[in-house]
Amino acid sequence: MRISRTTAALVVGGLAITCLAACGSNPGSKSNGGSAAGVLNIGMPDGQMTDNNNPFLNTSASAALGYRYMIYEPVAMVNDAKPADAAKPWLATKWTWTNNYKTLTLTVRDGVKFSDGSPMTADDVAYSFQILKDHTALNFNALDIADASASGSTVTVDFNTSQFVTQAKVLKTFVVPKAIWSKMSDPGTDPVTSPVGTGPYTLKSFTPQTVTLSARNSGYWQTAPKVGELRYTSYTGNDAETTALVSGAAEWGYVFIPNAKTVYAGKDPAHYKLYFPPTLSADGLWINTTLKPFDNPALRRAMAMVINREDIFNQGESGYFKPLISNITGLPTPAGDSFIATQYQGQNATVDVAGAKKVLTQAGFSYAGNTLKDPTGKPVTITLTDPAGWSDYQTDLSIIADNFSQIGIQATIDKADENAWTKNIGSGNFQAAMHWSNGGATPYDMYENIMDGASLKAIGTDSPGGNYGRFNDPAATQALKDYANAPDEATRTAALTTLEQIMVDQVPMIPTSAGNVGAEYSTKNWVGWPDDANPYAGAQPTIPEALDVVLHLTPATN
Repeated sequence: MRISRTTAALVVGGLAITCLAACGSNPGSKSNGGSAAGVLNIGMPDGQMTDNNNPFLNTSASAALGYRYMIYEPVAMVNDAKPADAAKPWLATKWTWTNNYKTLTLTVRDGVKFSDGSPMTADDVAYSFQILKDHTALNFNALDIADASASGSTVTVDFNTSQFVTQAKVLKTFVVPKAIWSKMSDPGTDPVTSPVGTGPYTLKSFTPQTVTLSARNSGYWQTAPKVGELRYTSYTGNDAETTALVSGAAEWGYVFIPNAKTVYAGKDPAHYKLYFPPTLSADGLWINTTLKPFDNPALRRAMAMVINREDIFNQGESGYFKPLISNITGLPTPAGDSFIATQYQGQNATVDVAGAKKVLTQAGFSYAGNTLKDPTGKPVTITLTDPAGWSDYQTDLSIIADNFSQIGIQATIDKADENAWTKNIGSGNFQAAMHWSNGGATPYDMYENIMDGASLKAIGTDSPGGNYGRFNDPAATQALKDYANAPDEATRTAALTTLEQIMVDQVPMIPTSAGNVGAEYSTKNWVGWPDDANPYAGAQPTIPEALDVVLHLTPATN
């Protein structure tokens, strides 16, 4: 899944510190009796919400705050913190892939009831896939579904193409009641003000600031949660949510906090925790490979050789938020360990100024004093751009600009307007920018987003599929296609090795940091959270396994 930069990196210090209603007290604390009622307070910095609980719409309040996953459940539970692990059976007890991952056969769990008391059947599961085919506005994972059918307790879903690289997304499909959704005039626009799902919670109340869910009184198919009430508060911004987390008014959240180890965790080391496991995705410096001299892979390799990734992690990302990527393939570890080709295992990027200069001079670049000149004799300059309010990226750019000066590249930082920046990145009107990649259960999503020629658009044309740097190597495009459609593991391994070699040799972008599925949380009132010792799930409150986290929580005894 991709995390919105609007959520992840708004500058904390630049917003007025204003709390919403939940900042005044902590209903979940023992001091005011909230724990007896079983309240867990969750915060996100998204401002006022509109009453929309349609789980398929990423623009809905249920998606922004994450509570859609408490009401609606998936076919299987995928652990984004350990993407190579097998998914856990959930609404399906087992499943098999056949026909080179073009056919999925599911066995539907017996005894599951929707929150309105009606039984969940295989027809509901098949319908939940069919509705994605019939209404593209709901198909936010762009699954290439051909047909879905039910027979007894078995559901068969056929796809037009191999789904090897999208298995996790398929299994994350949540189930809705056919009896309700089939009667909607337009499921793609219906706000679903009274959501009904198989999950352990129902919607109790909604305001633009606070959404409250209550545990079902009875009928949930597995052990009922110990948390009786989930209270989601949408704060005005990162600073307001940070204040709420520090005070204990919010016990669980996802927000970038500069100097978080002091500002947050240090305020109550026994209870305030930071858990930010990496995903198979990469943040880093995207370079417009159509512009000279940056179309020269030797220059891009040299640039990669001088970027201090540890400084970016410790200063720009406060030593926690975006985990450090060190392997030269750009694959995060440990999430990507099993995918790194033998020749690249243990091969980590280190700062090598002398080596970078050697690469440049061997490629026809030269120096006039401390100024790098391209093979035509023109000084090499670059503009690095990101929105002014994204404090972590702005710090990253400052570090990178200083790093580039060591090899004679003069860098200018453009603190852009966010809307203009988004348009320029999509249309290729930039030289270099910190940006993120897609992520998934395999490296495919990351590499496809960075260098797939199938997504290639002309400069000036928006590129919604990625490849913002307009990297164009037919070998990369073919390897991605081979990986996605491979009939066996040997073919996939060969294709992935080719992709890793292209990342190392041609550097279509410079990975520095991994995406994360982390969170800030407090163990003062609730224990059982995932952590480094027990990474059973990602901790972010807006991802599917947030439900698994809540089901693991029990009241603290301290």
